[in-house]
Amino acid sequence: MTGHTPPFAPFEWMIAWRYLRARRAEGGVSAMTVISFLGIMLAVFALIATLAVRSGFRAEFVDTILGANAHVTVYAALHVDDAGRTSRVIEEYAAMAERVAAVPGVTRVAPLIKGQVMGSAHGRNTGIEVFGIARDDLMTIPRVADSADAIGDIDRFDEGVAIGSGVARELNLSLGDSIRVISPDGARTAFGTSPRISAYEVVYIFSAGRYDIDRTRLYMPFAEAQIFFNRDGVADELEVMVANPDQIDAMRAALLRAGGEHAMLWTWRDSAGSFLRALDVEDNVMFVILSILVLIAAMNIISGLIMLVKNKGRDIGILRTMGLSEGSVLRVFFICGASVGVLGTIAGVILGCLFAIYIDQIFSAVNYLAGGGVWDPSIRGIYDLPAQLRLEDVLKAVGLSLGLSFIVTIFPARRAARMNPVEALRYE
Repeated sequence: MTGHTPPFAPFEWMIAWRYLRARRAEGGVSAMTVISFLGIMLAVFALIATLAVRSGFRAEFVDTILGANAHVTVYAALHVDDAGRTSRVIEEYAAMAERVAAVPGVTRVAPLIKGQVMGSAHGRNTGIEVFGIARDDLMTIPRVADSADAIGDIDRFDEGVAIGSGVARELNLSLGDSIRVISPDGARTAFGTSPRISAYEVVYIFSAGRYDIDRTRLYMPFAEAQIFFNRDGVADELEVMVANPDQIDAMRAALLRAGGEHAMLWTWRDSAGSFLRALDVEDNVMFVILSILVLIAAMNIISGLIMLVKNKGRDIGILRTMGLSEGSVLRVFFICGASVGVLGTIAGVILGCLFAIYIDQIFSAVNYLAGGGVWDPSIRGIYDLPAQLRLEDVLKAVGLSLGLSFIVTIFPARRAARMNPVEALRYE
């Protein structure tokens, strides 16, 4: 052999392979190699699984916001009405809706009546948030009209009300039952304001995928809501949907001009911005913590290679005496360490991807073994543990794992390459 061999020649791969599979009795460290492999595999698996769950949770949370709520709400600034009372109602809501609908990027504008009432049925009571909306506008809300778990006929909406599955569960309601809606701000008489109590047939029960929405929301026909809440000829706000919700901030100026001088906006980012920023911070912290876990796993490679270099000192001395260059020795031990990192990374990616793909089955098995109640939607907001496998997250985990594995391998490999063959063979 000469000292001018091409990098990563076949004989270097052959020597590295022999060292990797050598037993301890033969001067190898197969047990440490297995431990290093398992460490890298589990660390990459944990990183990909965590990133997939975090991405899925964020995507599900944002989807429930955009799929069941307005992308932006247009409402009026506080003003004094003809009776001398302060109010925020929109009197010319039809004209305002036309102007807002003409803004480029707006896909739908729906006048709304909103109010908080008490719902009662079968001797039970619960707080309810009423949304007065036209049937055609209700049909365009994806998480309500296209709910996979919905029951009933949404086309009969004008004949009754639509309620969330949580409201139905709380009041023990089913299709065809009546729900009593009680508002303290009812009919105005000479003796003051009396509570208003009305009963409506439940014609549609939906599940928007968010516990807080399903637990409190009731949709009522717009005209009926105007009567019930004493909003004759007015609306409380305009619910606006846009083609690209991520660009809503760029549309603020145009929407304000269309709404008029007293218009005000409340976007979906305003309502959920603090929570999304908290998720961003948590994502970054989790990635840093799991990156440290990958680094700790990669450190096992250093331990294994140092032991391998020590055990193979005699072989290194003989190979150097035969003419093997320092570069070849370095590459042999670099291949040993890098191979463990690459194989562990591949195995970790496979496990992480399988976890993200079959998370529903895995979660169901865990829930069954734990006796149920592992996931409480009243605390976490959504009903299932979601996972979204993104190529960006997988590449990030692979790059981190391979980069750390290659870097930590260089140091023991350089130690082997700089070993003096005379010192290595002195006591042989």
